[in-house]
Amino acid sequence: MINSEYVILLHGLARSALSMRKIEQRLQAENYTVINVDYPSRSYPIEELAEKVISTALKQCAGSKVSFVTHSMGGILVRQYLSLHHIENLNKVVMLGPPNKGSEVVDKLANVPGFHLINGDAGMQLGTGELSMPNQLGPADFNVGIIAGTQSINLMLSALIPETNDGKVSVSNTKLDGMNDHIEMKTTHPFMTFNSEVIEQVIRYLKTGSFSH
Repeated sequence: MINSEYVILLHGLARSALSMRKIEQRLQAENYTVINVDYPSRSYPIEELAEKVISTALKQCAGSKVSFVTHSMGGILVRQYLSLHHIENLNKVVMLGPPNKGSEVVDKLANVPGFHLINGDAGMQLGTGELSMPNQLGPADFNVGIIAGTQSINLMLSALIPETNDGKVSVSNTKLDGMNDHIEMKTTHPFMTFNSEVIEQVIRYLKTGSFSH
């Protein structure tokens, strides 16, 4: 059976489309048409990335129903784009480990030599201050479900975050006013896109609009 819905995948900062490949394959098995975007996350600020990347991906959807599955900063790109544009056929958005209120890691490491070089302009915009990009974008006025990780493989970075986190983002900072559903899972920030249980929750949300709690 052909599914007429498109799903656009957006990887996180300093990652590539390969990091979303397992999700892509699973969605294709469910007969979704998948656009797994590879974009230069460290080459432009978030505003430019959102405009270039999402508008290009949407052109491939030919007016069909479209959802997004994002990892980390990919979710902020969607929020930025939707703050300026209305997507007529938008269905659902599933965010994995999004820094919706920023990350303390950026607060504490932004001035460390090499941080900007490694993470680019977009990485510098992801702090927790009022003027950080995520905190300027306002609540969700679209259907979004959020998955937060509760485990870390980077104890040094976790030590910079004062509560339960996935090694990059605290559980509370993944939350977004206006979200439809939120679930915590035993997974880490870098590996949640490869986690089979996480991926099944993504599929469930796209189909039903809720997670299995």
